[in-house]
This record gives sequence, C-alpha cells and structure tokens, in this order.
Amino acid sequence: MKRILIVDDAATVRMYHRGILESSGYKVEEAWNGIEALEKSLEAPFDLYIVDVNMPKLDGYAFLRELRQQEGPQQPAIMISTEAAARDEIVAYQAGANSYLVKPVRPAQLLAHVRLMLGEATE
Repeated sequence: MKRILIVDDAATVRMYHRGILESSGYKVEEAWNGIEALEKSLEAPFDLYIVDVNMPKLDGYAFLRELRQQEGPQQPAIMISTEAAARDEIVAYQAGANSYLVKPVRPAQLLAHVRLMLGEATE
C-alpha cells in the first residue's frame, strides 16, 4: 500500500485530501507544517508528498528544498496552493515540486495527479 504524507496547516484541507486518498486505497499520514513533515519523512520515507505552500515554522518551499537535500531516493511531491500566479508555480518547481495544483482541487484532479506521480495506470 502506497504511503502519502499530506503537509498542510489547515485541518479541513488535510481531512478533505485524506478522505479522497484513503477511499482510493492509499495509506495517509498528516503533518501540519514543514518541520513536522521533515521529522516524519526521516522516520520512514513516503511514496508521495502533498504539500501546501503557506504554513507556519517551515513553509512548503523550504520543506521541499530540505527534503531534496536528503540522501537516498527522492519521492515525488505535489504542491497544492491557493497561490495561482505563474511565478508561484515556477518557485514550486525550483524548490523541488514535481506537480503543482491550485486549491480547491477536485477529487478526480487530485487522484489523476497522485496516480501519475506514483506511476500507476489511470483510467
């Protein structure tokens, strides 16, 4: 079973994404900021990271830069943000994101990106 870490400071967003992913058979864990996410990723790497941009303590960009400096295999990350400007997307990719989505994300859209990032067949 693929493990996904949702990193977002908004509990409602984490619950929304978790519901979509768990109903599709993924094992989901949550972190409310980049520091907690880094700690969890060091304990056991995840197959995919879903990361918000604006969070306290360590934002999504800084989290991804830190994650990308870790030794070992690198797992994909989808950045999901309310920031919709092209510049935000460029910064996300420079930080290490593999995909970028703008909130609110529809369930089918989220699952399509998750399956693509995990190399799973899509219908």
